[in-house]
Amino acid sequence: MDQGHSTNAVDDKQGEYILINDAEEPQLGLFDKPLPCFGCGIGWFSLLLGFVCPLIWYFATILYFGRYYHKDPRERSGLAACTIAATLCTIAAVIALLVILL
Repeated sequence: MDQGHSTNAVDDKQGEYILINDAEEPQLGLFDKPLPCFGCGIGWFSLLLGFVCPLIWYFATILYFGRYYHKDPRERSGLAACTIAATLCTIAAVIALLVILL
């Protein structure tokens, strides 16, 4: 066998990207595009921005319960984190109001 020639067709295309199609998994490659908001996703970006304006957590909570993550499952964890943050913020606000009023 000659060492200068490759026997595999993939080796001939070094440095080129090829589209992977799988008959068993048609959604393979569907989520290859980067997430919005600087690549971290709407959920995580909302969590970070919510420390400045907590109302953003409630908006992300609406997105979470509206099943926005069905469009892109990678958003689910960030939106869930915002839902937890909104819940904790609400509990803290209720406790603070009870302490002030009583």
